[in-house]
Amino acid sequence: MPADANPSGDIFGGWLMGLMDLAAGNAAGRRARGRVATIAVDGMKFHRPVVVGDEVSIYACIVSVGRTSMRIEVEAWRRERSEDEMFLVTEAVFTFVAIDEARKPRPVPQEGA
Repeated sequence: MPADANPSGDIFGGWLMGLMDLAAGNAAGRRARGRVATIAVDGMKFHRPVVVGDEVSIYACIVSVGRTSMRIEVEAWRRERSEDEMFLVTEAVFTFVAIDEARKPRPVPQEGA
């Protein structure tokens, strides 16, 4: 939306990063089977701008799981509404930690447990 853009019509990077954090958090929360918190974002790269009116798709993939944390690769892609071709616009690795009710780190359940 226009309120999410600079005067040139390019979407703010922080708005896009927020969407990426939500996607990564969704993947991390499913894997952790509960609450998670973002603790780091590494390698944030902006390759192309996103323009008001573009369709944005966010993809998240868990790349590693530790005792209490997970690293998730996230990519954001854009497509002009009148076009078919998509372009990678942003990528980063987000690190999440599984937390308990007291917001303290807790073990990530073993796969399939």
